[in-house]
Amino acid sequence: MPAFAALRQFPSSDPTSETIVAVTPRKTRLRSDSDAAIGSPLRKSPRLCKEGTPHSSPTASIRKCLKTSLNLSGSPQKKQLSEDFVERQNWNPRDETQRRAANEALHVSTAQMNVVCRENEQNRILDFCKKCIKEEKAGSLYVCGCPGTGKTLSMEKVKVMLADWENEECIQYPDVLPINCTSLANMNDIFSKIIEKNHSGKKRSRSTSSLQQLQNLYSQQTPGMKMILVIADELDYLITRDRAVLHDLFMLTTLPFSKCILLGVANAIDLADRFIPKLRSLNCKPMVITFCAYSKDQIINILQERLRAVPYTVFQPQALELCARKVAAASGDMRKALAVCRSAIEILIGDSMLSSLDGPEDQHKPAENVSMSNQVRIDHVAAALSKVYKSPVVDTIISLPQHQQIILCSAVKLFRGGKKKDTTLGELNKYYVDVCKSTSIPPVGILELSSMCRVLDDQGILKLGQSRDDKLRRVTLKVDGADIVFALQGVRFFRNCLQ
Repeated sequence: MPAFAALRQFPSSDPTSETIVAVTPRKTRLRSDSDAAIGSPLRKSPRLCKEGTPHSSPTASIRKCLKTSLNLSGSPQKKQLSEDFVERQNWNPRDETQRRAANEALHVSTAQMNVVCRENEQNRILDFCKKCIKEEKAGSLYVCGCPGTGKTLSMEKVKVMLADWENEECIQYPDVLPINCTSLANMNDIFSKIIEKNHSGKKRSRSTSSLQQLQNLYSQQTPGMKMILVIADELDYLITRDRAVLHDLFMLTTLPFSKCILLGVANAIDLADRFIPKLRSLNCKPMVITFCAYSKDQIINILQERLRAVPYTVFQPQALELCARKVAAASGDMRKALAVCRSAIEILIGDSMLSSLDGPEDQHKPAENVSMSNQVRIDHVAAALSKVYKSPVVDTIISLPQHQQIILCSAVKLFRGGKKKDTTLGELNKYYVDVCKSTSIPPVGILELSSMCRVLDDQGILKLGQSRDDKLRRVTLKVDGADIVFALQGVRFFRNCLQ
């Protein structure tokens, strides 16, 4: 009330002065009473606070200033920032416990709590399984992608998401049968594992094969039979010359009373495409979901997600970016990125051990500089990249003549994505000619191409089969395609061809 009285007694045409009189009665009282001014905890002027404006309440402004200075606001954003940046400890690479924690976080066998960068693919697989379970119908899905693109890890995440969904919906959870096809002694054993899961605790007939028992089981209605979710990893190991096992496996999902949901996982991207005519005629063409190679940004996100579990700052941001950029350009294989990071840590540890032998120089450095020197830098990652990728094979490829390098570049394009494991010399020649024409380089003839492939065979880079007709000779890569890409990516011509 005294403030409003003062405003009525001293009207002013200046709105600024009027506002000051109206909003600062306490300031006037504090100036007139020196004892109150000395004893008051609210001595800070609201004009010194960012929130203090001529049109704001002085009490609210001062209260905000105090909350900010005393950290009484309780803002969740402030807490998150302090956890992410302030509370992270300095990493000591000489500490065995800290070193072990960093290596475990970056090991390929360490399962991530949060699988990032594959949400779209996981949701599509989950929706497929939900539809089959709700409708109680069988179905088949084929998950393909290059090695190290998160296929197996995503399947584990889908199983967890599916169990959570079924608990919420109160739906009967199907029997889950994970099978790694590389562990099968006989390819027909996959049918034995499925029939054992369906007939758990029951006697099986030994007069008929497991496949025939499954076909009979799914051809007639069986009350109380649960659905079964078969997750067949490394499915391309079931490929035989007549492909009968693979066809019979997919055909199980087409039988009238089948309760089988088949999820096949393999590295061959066009496995389904190569079988489309036969699978279509059998009415068992699967739904296909492709996992593309990881990009640079995705690799950085995954590495940061893994390192978030470690309470130390292990890598400098530029070092992680270099690792992600090089691995994405070579193969997009996340396993390679993890191997590079672990190797970079070992190189840093070696450097820190050598520096400790020279003398305790860290005692004279500021704490911030010591923290930065303990982190993995760009030079450590560059050395690790050379160690992981630059093998004697890479040195051999770099020293090859141009046309032999073009042959290898053509082979990488032909075999990329696991589309094929071998091809004919005639088909390789088509890719070779296309690459030469794109750069106005005159191609050599088929006889000279065969001779150069024979040289590459002698060096252990290619494997060249035997045939009377050179065009029908089988060609197979004997080295990792990522090594070829790493060796040739320094030349702009090859880098453009391999993109």
